Amino acid sequence: MSHYFTLREQPMAHHLRDATAADDATLAEIYGHFVTTTVVTFDIVEVTTETMALKRTTVQDSGLPFIVAVDENDRALGYAAMFPWRPKAAYKLTVESSIYLSPAATGRGLGGALMEALIQRGRDAGIRELIAVISDDGADASIHLHHKLGFESIGHLKRVGFKFDRWVGTYLMQKSLEE
Repeated sequence: MSHYFTLREQPMAHHLRDATAADDATLAEIYGHFVTTTVVTFDIVEVTTETMALKRTTVQDSGLPFIVAVDENDRALGYAAMFPWRPKAAYKLTVESSIYLSPAATGRGLGGALMEALIQRGRDAGIRELIAVISDDGADASIHLHHKLGFESIGHLKRVGFKFDRWVGTYLMQKSLEE
C-alpha cells in the first residue's frame, strides 16, 4: 500500500471553495507535477495556466463542480472536479471525477474532504453516476480512498496508455449518487 495512508500526519488546515481564475496557475502547477513525474494521468504535455483556466471555466459553465482545497493564505493545495463521461446526450448524468493534490498535501485528509464535497455537489447538480478512472501503476492510495467513499470496482483496462516508455492500464470504479 502507498505511503499516503500509512503516514499518520496531522490533518492539514484547509477550507474548500469553488475554484477561481486566481487559482489557475497553482492548479496548473499541481497538475503539471503529475504530468511530468507520474502515470496517474495519461497527459504527456504540461498544461499552461491558460489551458487550466479553459478547463475550469468549461466545467463550471456546464454546471459541474470544480473545487479547491486552500490553506490559511488562500493558496490552492489541491482540487477536485467532474467532467462529462462521454459526449453523447444519453450520458449527461454520468461524469468522471478527477482529484489532484500538491505533493506536500498528500496523506493529510484533503483527498477525502475534496471527494466528499465533490460527491455532494454532484448530487446537488443532479448527477446520478460518478466514474473514477485510476492508473493501475501506483494507485493504491486512490483506490483505497474511492473504496472508503463507496465506489465499487467495475473493471480493469490493461495496457491502454503508453507513457514514460511503458504500458499502463486503468481501473474503473463507480459510485451511484442516487439517494
